[in-house]
Formats: sequence, structure tokens, C-alpha cells
Amino acid sequence: MSTAWQRISTAPAGRRTAWSVLTGWLLIAVSAVMFTQLGDVETNDVSSWLPAAAESTRALDLAAAEFPADEPDRLLLVYARDGGLTAADREAADADATALAGLAAGTIPPPIPSDDGAALLVAVPLSPAQAAEDAVGPVLDRVRAVQAEGLPGGLAAWVTGGPAAGADFDAAFDSLDTTLLAVTVGVVALLLLLTYRSPVLLLIPLVTVGIASRLAEALVYLGAKHLGLVVNGASAGILTVLVFGAGTDYALLLISRYREELTRHADHRHAMRLALRHSLPAIIASAATVILALLTLLAAGLNSTRGLGPVAALGIASALLAMTTLLPALLVTFGRRVFWPLIPAVRADGSPARGPGLWARTAGFVACHPRPIWMVTALALAALSLGTTTLTVGVHQSESFTSKPDSVRGFEALAEHYPAGSGDPTELYTSTLRADEVAAAVRGLPGVAEVGQAEPSVAGGWTRLRIVLADPPSSDGAEQTVLRLRDTAQDVDPGALVGGATAQELDQNTTMDADLRLIIPLILVVVLGVLVVLLRALVAPLLLLASVLLSFGAALGASALVYHAIGFPAIDRSVLLHGFLFLVALGVDYTIFLMTRAREESAALGHGAGMSRALAVTGGVITSAGVVLAATFAVLSLMPIVFMMQLGILVGLGVLLDTFVVRSLLVPALVHHVGPRSWWPTRL
Repeated sequence: MSTAWQRISTAPAGRRTAWSVLTGWLLIAVSAVMFTQLGDVETNDVSSWLPAAAESTRALDLAAAEFPADEPDRLLLVYARDGGLTAADREAADADATALAGLAAGTIPPPIPSDDGAALLVAVPLSPAQAAEDAVGPVLDRVRAVQAEGLPGGLAAWVTGGPAAGADFDAAFDSLDTTLLAVTVGVVALLLLLTYRSPVLLLIPLVTVGIASRLAEALVYLGAKHLGLVVNGASAGILTVLVFGAGTDYALLLISRYREELTRHADHRHAMRLALRHSLPAIIASAATVILALLTLLAAGLNSTRGLGPVAALGIASALLAMTTLLPALLVTFGRRVFWPLIPAVRADGSPARGPGLWARTAGFVACHPRPIWMVTALALAALSLGTTTLTVGVHQSESFTSKPDSVRGFEALAEHYPAGSGDPTELYTSTLRADEVAAAVRGLPGVAEVGQAEPSVAGGWTRLRIVLADPPSSDGAEQTVLRLRDTAQDVDPGALVGGATAQELDQNTTMDADLRLIIPLILVVVLGVLVVLLRALVAPLLLLASVLLSFGAALGASALVYHAIGFPAIDRSVLLHGFLFLVALGVDYTIFLMTRAREESAALGHGAGMSRALAVTGGVITSAGVVLAATFAVLSLMPIVFMMQLGILVGLGVLLDTFVVRSLLVPALVHHVGPRSWWPTRL
């Protein structure tokens, strides 16, 4: 290690430089809190989730440019009664339309009866200001209150439509900002208390990771404000979990090494310098692996996926910076007292602390039986991977919530009593010169229930056709109809565009499939490259990468069983991509921590003894780190959005498998079995 690097890396442990570090972080924390609010740049509108170059995105842009005087968004009030409507039901719908006349941005048409006589539909037009993301909530509350008042017994009623669906989606993500943060902090605090049994040592890492979270939010805010970074509710929620989980892991590793050095050195500042010198390479390598893996998402076609990469990377970088500068400065400021009541004492013989009895026994057991252990654990993980065969890939927009909000149930009622796509028609944009030909061509297509009146643009060059599909929006049948519409319309007019909710979901799914094929190999290349550089070997990195892939398959298989048990057997494509990213990048962290210590110990003790020693002394802290990370991601399983819930379960289970099976048994057994050749082509 160079002299310059030693000075920089150990600056937080110095008597004077520690105070400089603390002062700098105080200024950072105050600035982050006072001048930036992530919620101000967070958006959950359609464009933040769409592929930038997709046809439905271009249709959305065309509509904004060519149809600025568009008809208003509508809230759809749906009334339904099994067995048929009564006169009182019709009077109630009429009364609601009259009561909402002052709220509507235009005339409310008379209620529209369904052909089966069991439902009524009232369309309430809203102005752009009323339908705006930050204003539609109060409007929706007012409409629902009017609808609920005087509702005849036995008559079901819902409020749906685009603005209502958007408001329900926003409400679900709003819970991430408060509930997710509160639960995450509580979980981390509890686990730190159980780990250290020290009130002071509980607070210092918690305060540090909290400041790191605020720094991450400030950096993301600046990126969104000035660099066009896309931030939505999902990426903001993942940012919180990632900073707290990864930051706490880094804290546990540093504190563990610091405590070990305190048993050998009376000067706590010298002990911290040694702890930083020995732990920083592994922590930096871990963070670099995750950051580089996250940045592969910049190659994604989906806006939301591409935006998550730099958002999460800034979170990891903030956690790394805080835990390697602010945390050690705080620890040395408090001295040994920070561990009260379990203050570590200097050992009389100056020897390092020995590994916990459990992990020393585990290390000995693995060293004695490496071949059967890695074979049995590998077979068990492979068997668990078979659960993936029960998964169905693809979650439609109406299935995005863990419990159905009012807007989703309203859409289902519309599909039951009216042409299925009437609540959210597909939009076809074509040249006005070809509009009649296009309309005639698509009118007889299978899956098309109705082609609406042509609407020319302001300049007259474009015409829009609203097409009601026979199948419910975003269903498989509706998506197939959109494909037929595109092929048929573009045969007549090559510049025609098909947009709307179903087309958008189709484009999202198609782009996500392409992203999976591109990003997953990129992640594997990045992780393998970091391991090769870190361990200065080829065999060990390949073994580690194979173990992580096997672990991911097992985690996905186990998660599939859980998804079936809780009633959500279909998995969103984004769960596959994000789950793979986090489990490979974060899962390999624990083997990085283990193998860097193994290389250090093997240089002094020899390969076999070094591997056993590394497992014995790191077993406790890596297990604690894994439990913390699994618990923080598991918090996502409490969220009301299926994607977040499934991702929390997948990553939580995967991290536990990495911690207790892969890192504890499979990897050390493989390394023992392969022997010193694990470090090929270098020699210890």
C-alpha cells in the first residue's frame, strides 16, 4: 500500500484529521437536508416507465404535440347490480351526475346503460389541472364521497379511469416514502442492538447510514434536476433499502476488524488505522462490484430500469463514503467506550481475537469433509432451483397491487358489462390522407370491438382513431390485437403509430425481454472482472461466480414457492432483472469478504489453514451483515405493489442462502477441495 494511500485512507483515525472529517460531514448533512427534497423530482407518470424509443412512447409524444386541445381526462363512475339495475339505482346515478356537474370540466353525459341491463357508466370530465398528478387526489376523494352518499343497498359502485388508476398507483408509492423508511430504520436498529448489545454502538452506525441516505437523495435530486435522471417511486424506495442495507454491512465489517485490532493494540487510533488498512480493500471491492453492476442498467431500453442504475449506484457510493470516513471518525472520537458495556481489552499475549466457537467448529468440519459438503450443498441448491418451473412470467397492470384498489375493481366491472376495452381505448395515429383507408382496414380485425370517430390534429396532418378492444386492457388477447393493429395500419400507412395503455404495456414487456438478454451477461462479465482483479486469480473467481448463479436459481425457486403460497404466482419481468442484479452483485459481496481474508491468512498460514482461519474469524460478522441486508430488503415485501413485494422476498431469501449456505459451506468446501490451485495463475 502506497504512503499517499495510507495517509488518505487512515485520515479518519487521526487526532486532528478526524475532526476535519466530522466538520465536513456536518456541512454535507445540513446542505442535504436544507436544499434538496427527492420527492420534488420524483415522477410516476407513464413516460418514466416506458422505453424511450418504443412506438407507444412516440405515440404519446405525438399526442402531446399534435393534439394539445385534447379532450379532457375522465373519471368513470361504474354502478352494477347482480340480477339487473332497479329504478332507484338509475336515480342514484342521475343524482350523482347532477351533484358533480359543478366539479366537472364540461358537460357530464347521461348515464350509459350496459347491454345486459346490470350496469351504468357515468363519465366525469376533468380539466388538465384537476387531472394533474399532484391535484387529482382531492378531486377523487370528492367524487367518491358523492358516489357513496345515498347509494342504494346492494348496488356496487366504483370510480375508475386513467386519473383514478394513476392516483391509486401514486398512493401506493407514497407509502414508500414514510412507511418504508420507518420500518427499515427500525429493522436495522433492532439488528444492530442484537449484534452489539451496546446503545452507543447502535446509534453511531445508524446515524451514519442515515446521513449517507440523505447524501444519496441529494445527489439523486441534483442528477434529476440538472442531468435528466429519471426517478420514480420504485427507484426511490430501492435507494433507501440499498443504502441502509449495504451501508450497515460495511459498518459491521469495519467495526468487526476494529474490535479485533483493539484486542491487540492499546492505542485505539492505531487500531482504527490498521482496521481501515485491512478492511478497506474488501469494502471498496464490494462497493465497486455493486456500482459497476448497477451501471450496466444504463444499457437498458426501459426508462425506469435505466434510471435505477445511476440512482442506486449513487446510493452505494454514498454508503461507501460515509462508512469509510464518517463512521471511523465517530468511532475514534468516542474511543473504546463506544463498545460499552462489552469494552474489548488488550490480550496479554498480543494475539488477535479468535473466531467464535461455532464458526471455528464449522471451519474445521468443512476442512475435514470438503468434497461431500460442496456436492450435497450444490445438489440441494439445484433441487431448490426446480421451483422456477412453476413460475409464470408476466404481470398485467391490473395485477400490480397486492390488494385491488377501487380503480382496478372498476375496470374489471367495465370489462364484465361493457366492451372490455371501453374504459381505456387504444389510440391509433395516422396521416389524415390515409385515415379512411386505415380505419376501414382495422375495423374488421379480430379483437376490435369498435372504431371511434376520426379526430384530426390542430394542424390537420394527423388523425387519431380511438379503438375499443374486445379484450380487457393489457390482457394477452388485447396485446395480440395491438400487434395486429400495428401490422395492418402500417401496411396502409408506414408512419402510423398505435399507443394507449395496452400498447404501452406490450412495449414494456418486449423491451424488458431484450433488457434481460443484454443486461444479465453484462452483469456476469462485470462481476467476474472485479473478482479477477481483486483476487489476482482465475480459478477462484469462476468458482465464486458459479456459486452465485446456483444461489440465484435456488433463491428464485424458493421464492416461486412463496409466491404460490401467498397467491401471486406470476412474476414481473423486472423482478427477474432486478433480483438477478442485486443477488449476484450483493451476494458475491460475502464471498469477497471471505476470500480477501482467506488470501491474507493463506499467505501466512498456508492454503488450508488460511481458508479455515478466514471462515472462523469472519463467520460471525458476515452472518450479521447478511441478516441485516436480507431483513432490509424483506421490508419491501410489506409494500402494496406486487413488484416491490416480490423483489423483497426474492432478494431476502437469496441473501440468506448466500450467507448461510453458499459462503459458509459451498465456497469454503470448493476452495478446500480445489486446493492452492484456487489462486491460479498466481501463487500465494
